[in-house]
Amino acid sequence: MQLPRVKLGAGMHQIDAQLALTPEQRQIGLMFRADMPQHEGMLFVFEEPAQQCFWMKNTLLPLTAAFVADDGTIVNLADMQPQTTDSHCSAKPVRFVLEMNKGWFAKRAIKPGFRLTGQPFAAAR
Repeated sequence: MQLPRVKLGAGMHQIDAQLALTPEQRQIGLMFRADMPQHEGMLFVFEEPAQQCFWMKNTLLPLTAAFVADDGTIVNLADMQPQTTDSHCSAKPVRFVLEMNKGWFAKRAIKPGFRLTGQPFAAAR
């Protein structure tokens, strides 16, 4: 599935994020992918803020999900194991969830409260 892309910033780090905008795109997400480059991720964009919950059924890669407020601030992070149905949820209602390879945020000392930059967050203000 070819998805639109957007450039995001995490301090000095650039992220090339695929956008999952429709219910179908969000449902498939990163399922069945064998690998993902370190600088890439997937940004899930929802119509309205809500508690977002993710699981890893049919997902082969270990991922970290960043639950992101409208202004780009990371609300909470969740490390997720491949091929599990454990639910990982946002600590408060959000419209954005950014999935990256597991450990990407930790390796860069990016924690809740850190603000991501990019067009989706500017448009939400």
